[in-house]
Amino acid sequence: MLLLNPRDYTYQFHDKRSNEIMLKTIEYFETRGKKKLKEDDHNRSFYEDFIAFQKKHRIFSTLLTPTQYGDKDARWDMWRNYAFNEILAFYGLAYWYTWQVSILGLGPIWMSKNEKLKQQAAQHLKDGAVFAFGLSEKVHGADIYSTEMSLTPQSDGSYLANGAKYYIGNANTAPMVSTFGKMADSGEYVFFVADYRNQNYDLVKNVCNSQNFVAEFGLNNYKITQDEILSQGQEAWDSALNTVNVGKYNLGVASIGICTHAFYEALNHASNRKLYGMMVTDFPHVKQMFIDAYTRLVAMKLFAMRAVDYMRIASPEDRRYILYNTMVKMKVTLQGEEVINLLWDIIAAKGFEKDTYFEMAARDIRALPKLEGTVHVNLALVAKFIFNYFFNPKEYQSVSRQDRPGHDAFLFEQGPTRGLGKIQFHDYNTVFTNYDLPNVKIFHEQINFFKELLANATPTPEQQQDTDFSMAIAELFALIVYAQLILENAQVYGLHDDTIDQIFDFMVRDFSKYALQLYSKSSTTPKQAEFCTKMIQKPIHDPERYKHSWEQVLKHKDLYEMTP
Repeated sequence: MLLLNPRDYTYQFHDKRSNEIMLKTIEYFETRGKKKLKEDDHNRSFYEDFIAFQKKHRIFSTLLTPTQYGDKDARWDMWRNYAFNEILAFYGLAYWYTWQVSILGLGPIWMSKNEKLKQQAAQHLKDGAVFAFGLSEKVHGADIYSTEMSLTPQSDGSYLANGAKYYIGNANTAPMVSTFGKMADSGEYVFFVADYRNQNYDLVKNVCNSQNFVAEFGLNNYKITQDEILSQGQEAWDSALNTVNVGKYNLGVASIGICTHAFYEALNHASNRKLYGMMVTDFPHVKQMFIDAYTRLVAMKLFAMRAVDYMRIASPEDRRYILYNTMVKMKVTLQGEEVINLLWDIIAAKGFEKDTYFEMAARDIRALPKLEGTVHVNLALVAKFIFNYFFNPKEYQSVSRQDRPGHDAFLFEQGPTRGLGKIQFHDYNTVFTNYDLPNVKIFHEQINFFKELLANATPTPEQQQDTDFSMAIAELFALIVYAQLILENAQVYGLHDDTIDQIFDFMVRDFSKYALQLYSKSSTTPKQAEFCTKMIQKPIHDPERYKHSWEQVLKHKDLYEMTP
């Protein structure tokens, strides 16, 4: 089965250490049990015990240290990092969060040319430390153009750092906080490291009401030497954006972990409950919602895992991963909200009960589309790739499943972030023509009408500047990219045709929904509206396919329940 099941963990790796990490982490959470998980959540207890656990087993050190700086099993391997991401979120967003912000904090360090700080980071990882990413500010948010953190040169060659950062996870306990600012004299961008233990580091407060410590902190005449500077100028700017490009991928995986646990809990509840003389799962609308939730979740996982393949083969000549990562952040997290909404409609008031995992899931799933750039920011980024995707494809070698052990060095050697409009993609039509399935064919027709709109009713410069209109275009484009990688990975994992076509049942409906939204925009022209009406189509219902999909859902009944 494709969904994570801690009772029967089948995500096999090619090396013993990777399997050991995943199984030990599952054992840690299952041994603590659900009662302790919920108590800590309700009491907003900082996860010191989890940090101690990963320290004891050197988990972050193994997973987040480049090969040349760590022990023999150390590497930054996105294949196994995907798996660890999913497990942490499966048990709670708080545990995933300390891992996620450590990844962000380490990004500017591993991208730096400062060998001394790299060695220092590697030692801190061995010592069990976590890391922080000091980018956003209270007034400006993630608008890094406007950062007010500054380094003022001193006569002895050092600098004094002054300014504040806001919404910074792990900043209460990170010995290396990768901090973004500007040189006070030149305005040049700079990344440097700060230590929470320094007397001039003012930890103001936790700005969130949760287990996480999401800090507001200030640096007040905090002395920085040249040895503590990671990068300057264009390199600092590039490392900020490249770090976010790498790190935001994890948010979609967190959504998958949360939704998977919630799916098990909702199905166990509904399939063992009788109302009005019927099992809840015998109601037709409940079946439909479960099938939609299940197929959306499978699609989320297929897409996110396929995106890993493109991350791992990335190079200066092949940066397709930037589009796909943006999609994992934007599309997968939104689909996570949709899955939880469907499940919540099924279990209703049960979803509020304090002893359920679902209570956490319903709250935490909302955070993920809003971190590391909002959906709107990522949609705007997605839109940059539309022309080349449709009208300027490039021949690439086919990409297989990238599950072999190895350090993904390019992620930290990407260099300039310019030239996104020059990135080319392989022809999306190829994978669609490989499938002779009714709803896949309908979806492909919808794509063709959308492409015709772009070619023959091209959005005007004014429409392209209108974010309300351009976001509607980007939503349709994003769904096409989503479909392409889902189909590619369905081949890799040998997904049953019935499951694939049931996935495209909701994909056709979603495409029609976005087409209607574009049709309804005030600035949409009559010619554009005509193409929109052609895009609005109905999926083909097949009773046998639907029955098979329902059987796939029921296979997960009573398959997993967390240790009490």
